[in-house]
Amino acid sequence: MLHPSYGDLMEAVNSEVEDGEAPVVNSRYSIVLATAKRARQLISGSEPLTRPRGKKPLAVAIDELYKGELKIINTDED
Repeated sequence: MLHPSYGDLMEAVNSEVEDGEAPVVNSRYSIVLATAKRARQLISGSEPLTRPRGKKPLAVAIDELYKGELKIINTDED
């Protein structure tokens, strides 16, 4: 089971969005992509941004995202 939940992660990521602005994350899919990419970076040798709560790279990536150490940046171009 994923802890924190997808809803909690989406809330944490979108916490800095001002009223009237589009949220950074609209779906669970965005959370999955961001954490998977970060987990691959950790596997490749990147240093964790937070104190790891577990040994698994995905758990570390989720923890970083939830604590606000990892930011999701929208790279879509109009």
